[in-house]
Amino acid sequence: MGVLTKHRTTTAAGVIAAFVLVLVFGSPPYGDWARDNASGTSALDWFLTLLTWPSWDFDADLPVRDIFAIMLRAILVVVFTAVFLAVLAGQTARNSAGQLLAGWAAYIFAGASAGLLTAIIQSNPSTLGAFEAAASGAAYGLFTGWIVGLASFGSPGRRRV
Repeated sequence: MGVLTKHRTTTAAGVIAAFVLVLVFGSPPYGDWARDNASGTSALDWFLTLLTWPSWDFDADLPVRDIFAIMLRAILVVVFTAVFLAVLAGQTARNSAGQLLAGWAAYIFAGASAGLLTAIIQSNPSTLGAFEAAASGAAYGLFTGWIVGLASFGSPGRRRV
């Protein structure tokens, strides 16, 4: 029972962190703020803009397929994080550093997968566009996934089995 509880807690903590990242930094108010205030050439400006990648903001001038793809991408990042964390948590059950890396990797995989799948349903899809979307999602996961990794690492209920 202890191992099962630990997997569920690690997965839940990572999914909550992913949900908060997408909810807060993908929101229209944050996206507007980032466009207005983080448009410089510094690394911080780049990072603050990167946080908006799984936005659930949409422009009314976009085709319906693109609006659907944008919204679905934000949802899929959280869903795929749950799937990959559930798979990876079992592999790192006795290793705390492994939990950190599993959470981080799960977010990289989730971003890449969400980008790839939603690029296919956007208007005018192309293979190159799908690869670029997957690369953007992987970059997003690489530079923000440490937050999910820390949440997975520091999840309550972790105990030695």
